[in-house]
Amino acid sequence: MSPRAKPPPRSSANCAVKLHDIPHTVGKAVESLGPLPIRMLTLHTAGGGEMMRAALAAQQQTNPQLLLLGVTVLTSMDTAGLHEIGVTSAAEDQVARLGKLAADSGLRGLVCSPLEVALLRRSLPADLQLVTPGIRPASESAGDDQKRVMSPAAAARAGASFIVVGRPILQAADPAAAARAILADLE
Repeated sequence: MSPRAKPPPRSSANCAVKLHDIPHTVGKAVESLGPLPIRMLTLHTAGGGEMMRAALAAQQQTNPQLLLLGVTVLTSMDTAGLHEIGVTSAAEDQVARLGKLAADSGLRGLVCSPLEVALLRRSLPADLQLVTPGIRPASESAGDDQKRVMSPAAAARAGASFIVVGRPILQAADPAAAARAILADLE
């Protein structure tokens, strides 16, 4: 960038990094990202156990406090979407399979739809952190690319460790009021 050029504008929207590559590359990415002031980092469990173990080894070397989260099945996908890419299982079966692989590989957290939280709580270690995107206020219809959704209170009752609320707040006419409503739903 030339000294006179202005940097591109920063977006107010959050972005997420989801790592999915060969084990060596993911390990090197975790090494590079580990020193940053982040608490959680996501990687696709479909990359396999070897990839997750490489990420975990790099995380232990660079930032033992960093929580690696295995993304099971994106909340924008349902069973039909999985079939489209050659996965013949139902979404909840694929989440259970990938969640077990992630836990067996040493990950301490998963990203899953709130619809699978209860299933994972019954079958995986109790201390596993479950992060749930696809959170929508009960009064709001989905209306976007999220297919497997739940209200904040229902996700908390199901056993979610963390809920992720993006568009219902960021796209609200009054984001502060939308956030307060979600907090009230959780109480």
